[in-house]
Order: sequence, then structure tokens, then C-alpha cells
Amino acid sequence: MAFEEKRAWALAVIASVGYAVYAVVVLSRAAGRSLVDVSYADALLWTTGLGIVAGIVSGIWFGVAARNDGLQSDERDREIGRLGDHVGQSFVVIGGMSAMVLAVLEASHFWIANVLYLCFVLSAVLGSAAKIALYRRGTL
Repeated sequence: MAFEEKRAWALAVIASVGYAVYAVVVLSRAAGRSLVDVSYADALLWTTGLGIVAGIVSGIWFGVAARNDGLQSDERDREIGRLGDHVGQSFVVIGGMSAMVLAVLEASHFWIANVLYLCFVLSAVLGSAAKIALYRRGTL
């Protein structure tokens, strides 16, 4: 398995687990109250920050392992990375547009922050899924 494919798997898992932890924390804090009244900012910032750190650490880990094994990226790896990034970036745009619409509609900060976070997670997961699919399919 290529270094970039391992990294894609790691980022998909990290993003999914981080969002699941965030959702559990926020929903447990709700306890029958409206979600907009729940304290969410600390959970959002912690899970986002820890996800970023975990992504960096996993990238370093897989990079060192690849270097020790003598593996290098080639043109195919770069092309798969580019295509996967394009898939992921589309969800960043969707999140930005959704947040803008929510702001214009004067929605609660809770919903604006959460739509952005969800789209960042979808960007990471679906971008990684696209890379994994391209590696598994074997052709571009």
C-alpha cells in the first residue's frame, strides 16, 4: 500500500472519529435542551485541534516509514492526490456557501459553526475516499 493511500485512510478515520466524539459530547450536553443552547465551542475547538495534530503526526509517521522502506511518490501518486483534493475542496466550498446563507438568514452561531465543521469533515472523509478508490481501482 502506498504511503499516500495509508495517509488517506488515516485522515478519513481521524476526521470521522473526531466528528463522532464531537457529536457525542454536544448531544450529551443537550440533555433535552435545544441544541442552540448547548455549550459547543470548546468541544468543536478541541476536536478540530486534536484532529489537525493527529493528521500531522500520522503524516510524519507514514512519511518516515515510507522513507525507511525506500518508497517514493511518483506521478500517479501526485495525480491521485490532486484529484482527491479536488473532491474534498468541493465540500469546503459547499460549507462556505451554506454558512453564508445561514448568516444571511441570521441563523444561530451554533448552526453556522456546525455546518462549517460538518463540511470540513466531509471534505476530509470524501477526499480521502476518492483517493482510496483511485488507488484501489488501479487506473486514472
